[in-house]
Amino acid sequence: MDRQISFAQYRVIDNILFGIILVISESVIITAAGRWFPGQLYTVSVAAAVTAIVMIRWGVWAVFHSALSAFVYILLQGGSPEQLLIYVIGNEFALAGLLMIRLAGGKRIRDNVLLTIVYALTVQLLMQIGRGVVAAALGAGIGAVPKFITMDALSELFTVLIVFTASRLDGVFEDQKTYLLGLQKEKENQNGENENG
Repeated sequence: MDRQISFAQYRVIDNILFGIILVISESVIITAAGRWFPGQLYTVSVAAAVTAIVMIRWGVWAVFHSALSAFVYILLQGGSPEQLLIYVIGNEFALAGLLMIRLAGGKRIRDNVLLTIVYALTVQLLMQIGRGVVAAALGAGIGAVPKFITMDALSELFTVLIVFTASRLDGVFEDQKTYLLGLQKEKENQNGENENG
């Protein structure tokens, strides 16, 4: 039986899968860092990388992934409700990356190495700046902004590497509606050739 799923079902499944990837990756990184590198000043996270990929794939749906990463981080670190607020709201600043997608175009970002790197760094920096701004607004002072950027500097490298790798994989770093329509058209053309042949 050849049962097809709807586009809406595919979108939900895809977003859940990226959420699972995010939760597992963040959990492994945080647990490993706590065991092997306790007291380390720097952190590493895949939050911006997953958010950047989902933004290209599904646009504003990335709001869930950026928030989910904050919940996982604070839960595993044993953070306070104030820290949760800083990370949840701060991470949502990354959604300003949607403006870059709109202006440059997702396909152009994917196909141009420099734009891919700039996009990845932009999403990461927006998250870091967002956390700093929220922390500053909650009384930490303006010095919180550079602190969040430097503390999470290794994540910039991780984000660039992950997003760049995703951009080289067929169908991963692409608007999914466009990608699926292209696959459908390709299948129809193949069927037409088979019927004529």
